[in-house]
This record gives sequence, C-alpha cells and structure tokens, in this order.
Amino acid sequence: MVKKNFWEKLERSIIALGPLYDVTDAAFRQIIAKYGKPAVMFTEFASADGLVHPVGREKVRELLRYSEEERPIVAQLFTSHPEKMREAAALCQALGFDGVDINMGCPDKTIEKQGAGAALLKNLPLAKELIKAAQAGAPNLPVSVKTRIGYNQVEIEEIVPALLAARPAALTLHLRTRKEMSKASAHWELMPRIMELGKGSGVIILGNGDVTTPAEAREKVAQFGGDGAMIGRGIFGNPWLFSERTPDLKERLEVLIEHIELFDQLHSQHKNFAVMKKHFKAYLPAIALAKEGLVGFDGAQELHQKLMEASTASEATKIIDNFLH
Repeated sequence: MVKKNFWEKLERSIIALGPLYDVTDAAFRQIIAKYGKPAVMFTEFASADGLVHPVGREKVRELLRYSEEERPIVAQLFTSHPEKMREAAALCQALGFDGVDINMGCPDKTIEKQGAGAALLKNLPLAKELIKAAQAGAPNLPVSVKTRIGYNQVEIEEIVPALLAARPAALTLHLRTRKEMSKASAHWELMPRIMELGKGSGVIILGNGDVTTPAEAREKVAQFGGDGAMIGRGIFGNPWLFSERTPDLKERLEVLIEHIELFDQLHSQHKNFAVMKKHFKAYLPAIALAKEGLVGFDGAQELHQKLMEASTASEATKIIDNFLH
C-alpha cells in the first residue's frame, strides 16, 4: 500500500504539466510555480541507468533538481532494466519526490534502441515488470506511467489492461501512436473506451495531445471523459498558462529576465545557454501570438533577433533591460 498517494487528493479534473526535455527544467518549473501552478508537475525525463551509475549519476541528478514550491513534483524516469528502475525509484524516494513516473512513450530512436520509451509498447511484459520494480524501489510513493495508444497502430485493448494490471497510481495516454508521432490529430474519441477499460481499477487516467490551455483541457475531459488532461507544448513562453491570465508586455519581458537569470543560476554548469533560446520567441507576443490575430508590439522582430544572437545570460538580460528602458 502506497503511504503517500497525492493523486488521490487532487481535485478533478486534474490538469497536469507534462515533462518536456530541455524545456520544463528546474528553472522554468520554478517560474511556472510562481506565476501559474498546475495540479502536478514532472521533471524532465531522466535515465534510470545513468542515475544509478557511479560516473553518470551527477549529470543525471541535475535533471532531478526541484524546489519545494513545485510540489507535487514527480520524477520521470526511463529504462528497460527493472533492477535499475528499482534502484532509481528508491533514490527518488530518498530525494523527497512526491511520485515516480515511467516514460513508455518517447519516440527518440536512441531511447528505443535501449528497449525503453515507446519500445516498451512492443514488450508489455517488460513494461509491467518496470512498474513493479519502481513500486518495490519506492514503496511510499505513487508510481505512474506515461505512454501512447499503440506503436504502429491503435492497441488500447491490449496496452491499457496490461498496464492497469500492474496497478500504477495514474496512467497518462498520449492519444497518438508511436508511428503518428505528433503529426496526426490526437484520438480523444478513444477516451470513452479507455475509461471503460479502466473502470474499477482505481487508476487515475489522463488524456494528452492537442491540448494547449486549461480551457481546452476541461472541454476535452467534459466531452470525452477522463480524470484530467496533461498539457505540454502550450507552456512555451507562457508561465501564466495555468493562471489563465494574459500579462502585459512589460511583465512578459520582466519575467523572461527572471527566467534567464534563474536558468543561469541553476543550470549554467550543465546546460548550454542556447537551450534558453527556444523560449525567446514564445515570450514575445508579436511573434508567439500572431497566429491568434493578436496585436504585437513595435520592435519585436528586432528584439528577438538580438536575443537569438546573445551568447550569455547577462548579454540577453541586458538586451531586454535596454529595450524596457
């Protein structure tokens, strides 16, 4: 019996922030927690093998940095080795995480070659072993799973019952197959059947895909069912997403400065500053919001260009500060 299952205490419909590698790092999650906290957050996905390796563990531990303000915070891990998963889950429990999540949906070829990520959709017995191993390693924490609805085709009739049999605390389904990647529309029409398959299991089931705002999440859950939804890419440049308010330009740029400085403080020893640049365009409304027909501001393109040419955090913050003053 899990002693501390925070999932059971979350108000329905649950709206979670999904893990995005090199995006939802500790710096960005702290900013999000301050300006619009979701029901639950996940770390960037981290290698369980690396986490328990005497040489690689320091670098991987960087991915598992978190602050108290982010709770409930879940460590997301990947591996194809149950023993490594057990050890890594035990470490996550010791580090004070609120839960452990197993990535069974990543389509990255280097991850799949290890038999992890989406490759586990083709090896459900191993997938179940990994869940059991995480539960054994972290008996006080809820173990959840994030996966897809199939590898080359929809296989929910096989995948969902198999994973539920291992009794995870929560199951998030990216409603696309591995083959579809993110190109096809998410199959939210399958959620009613998925919820039927999960009936009586006690497992919390979230849908994921084609949801970029809390309003869209509530709409999808109301229409198709589920205990909630997970949002991923909608968070780019928008730490206010879960507060459902639109900041003015001054606040956007001031928070971007805060984000850059925090990234530099927390990650400069392990991550290249170029990682921050994927956020720049999204923070600038003239570019990020043009598709919504919203009016931008003079000098947006020039500001973006200067930021993309910056090579350090101090250089980038100076560019924004000069623009504001």
